[in-house]
Amino acid sequence: MSEFAPTDFSLVKPADTAFKPGGLRDFFLYRDLGIAEATHGKVIAHLVKANSPPDSGTGWHRHEADFQIVIMTKGWAKFMYEDQVTLVEAGDVVQQRPGIRHFLFDYSPDMEYLEIVSPADFKTVDVEAPACVVPEPTPWK
Repeated sequence: MSEFAPTDFSLVKPADTAFKPGGLRDFFLYRDLGIAEATHGKVIAHLVKANSPPDSGTGWHRHEADFQIVIMTKGWAKFMYEDQVTLVEAGDVVQQRPGIRHFLFDYSPDMEYLEIVSPADFKTVDVEAPACVVPEPTPWK
């Protein structure tokens, strides 16, 4: 028997939840997958997709989380992880170590990714930029 609190069964079909604004970033839309409720706050999973061009990106930040993965399902995104440019394309999986400084600065109009984070109420903290240059985003046509 697990020492963890039980979780509930959950099935969320595409028609059950819509992409909505109001998440962490105004230029993205978010689709809740019901995992935070089913796990009683232990984990959150949502789909995130581009809603407008990456004019200024996310800015430098880190997350106060125990676990975070991003699975790119469509398109691509460019991140700065510390001082490294990282291209993440459809099919790629990124496991972001807790506390890593990062900046999503560019993405395609069709970008969509699945993000899974624990705990569900993780915090985002703005941080100072490392000593590196962030490239300009690609203009949308």
